[in-house]
Amino acid sequence: MDTQISELIKAETTRQQNTISLIPSENYTSLAVRDALGSGLTNKYSEGYPHKRYYQGNTIIDQIEDLAIDRAKKLFGVPHTNVQPYSGSPANSAVYFALLNAGDTIMGLKLSGGGHLTHGHPNVTFSGKYFHSVQYDVDKNGLIDLDEVAKLSKLSRPKIIVVGTTAYPRIFDWEAWRKIADEVGALLLADISHIAGLVVAGVHPSPVPFVDVVMTTTHKTLRGPRGAMIMVTERGLAKDPLMREKIDKAVFPGLQGGPHDNTTAAIAIALHEASQPEFKTYAKQIVINANVLAQTVMEHGFTLTTGGTDNHLMVIDLRPQNLVGNVVAEALEVAGIVVNKNSVPHDTSPPYYPSGIRLGTPAITTRGMKEKEMAMIGNWISVVIKEVSHYQLPVNKEERKNFLVKTKKELVGNEMLLSINHDVQVLCATFPVS
Repeated sequence: MDTQISELIKAETTRQQNTISLIPSENYTSLAVRDALGSGLTNKYSEGYPHKRYYQGNTIIDQIEDLAIDRAKKLFGVPHTNVQPYSGSPANSAVYFALLNAGDTIMGLKLSGGGHLTHGHPNVTFSGKYFHSVQYDVDKNGLIDLDEVAKLSKLSRPKIIVVGTTAYPRIFDWEAWRKIADEVGALLLADISHIAGLVVAGVHPSPVPFVDVVMTTTHKTLRGPRGAMIMVTERGLAKDPLMREKIDKAVFPGLQGGPHDNTTAAIAIALHEASQPEFKTYAKQIVINANVLAQTVMEHGFTLTTGGTDNHLMVIDLRPQNLVGNVVAEALEVAGIVVNKNSVPHDTSPPYYPSGIRLGTPAITTRGMKEKEMAMIGNWISVVIKEVSHYQLPVNKEERKNFLVKTKKELVGNEMLLSINHDVQVLCATFPVS
């Protein structure tokens, strides 16, 4: 037995139990999902697709993957699903490689506006290096202006328009996006990684009737393992009858080897769980909790991008306090509340020193927390931000690293933060992680 790793796993389990996770892309899976991930399925290698493998001994694995595919098709209402992508970024890569040629134009949301690196972020990502990237942005209120998107699309004539975000708290008008895509003859890809659980529960509109391809990760609001799925819609197949084959070939052998069979089984379990009536209740509570948390924070005088939220997440804009997300995120962690630093729309600060923090309610809703707890958490967040309001990031770049090191050391011993941490642990004990 590896005692070092065993002890570290115990320590991480304890950390998860005793802290409040507000990172929107994190959640707690069921024991059934974790059992599948740690099962003997990890011992098998299964290059290829069900009933067309390059290895023997896959009769049972084929049944597992068939189940995962069938459950996804039924849950999302699509004719084709590939459950083999290792994660969201490789899945987006597969879509691009399947449907585009090198140098074709991708149009996606800017990272600072709430978009994702794989939606065409220039220079540092494959999507910006191997394809011509045109990025739409949000307006001064942090909202996507579809009229401006339409103008940009007519100028740039993208081959594919990507609709999906990591830090955008509003609902998408899929029909309006379809109209924009049709006007320029573009394919429409919905990356619903963050909102997939909300979509299947009916608390966010489904993109399926309007888009050509849907990509989603299987964790986050869907509450499954770390994996991804690519789904082709009826509309997509009508546009290109070979789209399913192109997608499958791009995943394997184009970008990947054999699938992670343990993850495939865990995805199948998560999809079954998401089809149950109690999952709809859970997803509705995610949105209710997000609204209460957002309202509480705003009542304390803090600014949220777009002025609130329609979904599971929100971003606090710390520019009025002249704070960077690094300081506030570090302070909140000392207090037992885990968030991530995040850029805000039109952020003039670099990504490593962003002007905001991102909060989400999927994980704490899984624990059973509701409106009362959201108000408590919102109050704690407000106290923490005010407690560290004097930690102003130096203008001199050379001084910043030392500033953060010094600040972190001071925060670890802050009595106010440690007092909140005690209260957080008391709350967490009432809502144990299963």
